[in-house]
Amino acid sequence: MGELRLKGRTIEETMPTPVGSSLLQAALHLKVDWNYNCSRGTCARCRCQVIEGEQYLNDITDAEWNRMDEEEFEEGYRLSCQAVIEQEGNIVAIHKPYF
Repeated sequence: MGELRLKGRTIEETMPTPVGSSLLQAALHLKVDWNYNCSRGTCARCRCQVIEGEQYLNDITDAEWNRMDEEEFEEGYRLSCQAVIEQEGNIVAIHKPYF
């Protein structure tokens, strides 16, 4: 069984890895201070950097490709509304919006 750790601006929380949830859904559930606006992958306010456990997430979505650059993906950035946990494992993500 894995653990998900999410770090917002001032709040950091952990929970057992919620398979099937997006990182944004988990952040909202944990009440982490995590900005978002649209939850469809267009506003990019929910951008985060996955520090650990990227292999447990779904592949980069079309919405992410339309909004972000390849260099960002190489550095571990994802849109948390699009990053869905597909299997148990340890995942660490930090909220890092553009602004």
